[in-house]
Amino acid sequence: MSSEQFFTREQTYASRVYALIKPLSAKDEAERKAYGSLAHKLPILIRTAGLAQALAFVAARNKEGTPQRRLLAHLEEVLQQTNLLAQGANLVERSRTASFEEYMRLTEGSLQALLWFKRFAQAELKVEAGTEEEGR
Repeated sequence: MSSEQFFTREQTYASRVYALIKPLSAKDEAERKAYGSLAHKLPILIRTAGLAQALAFVAARNKEGTPQRRLLAHLEEVLQQTNLLAQGANLVERSRTASFEEYMRLTEGSLQALLWFKRFAQAELKVEAGTEEEGR
């Protein structure tokens, strides 16, 4: 018998996202709120405007090093770890240049991963939906 373990995609998303969010619980309240607020809002923005436009909007409105940019980097990392995005690829750039089929996979994967970001933002960062902190 093989001792190799298999995990569902949801289990993989949950464990990867948890590992990224848990250290943020030690950050100050403003940083947790900014990150958690975007975790709640980004899926809605993706469904409304599309993946490429939503990611470009968040990237353009937030400087490097902000909690919002950290969420984009974390999302990119999770998609790379689940093989939906090539290692070293930039999610914002790839969403603009991907074929239709790949774009749909990236959108679906992003939404699935963001569900876990949202859940752990509530559980670990104590940020509920409707928290008004965008870090504009």
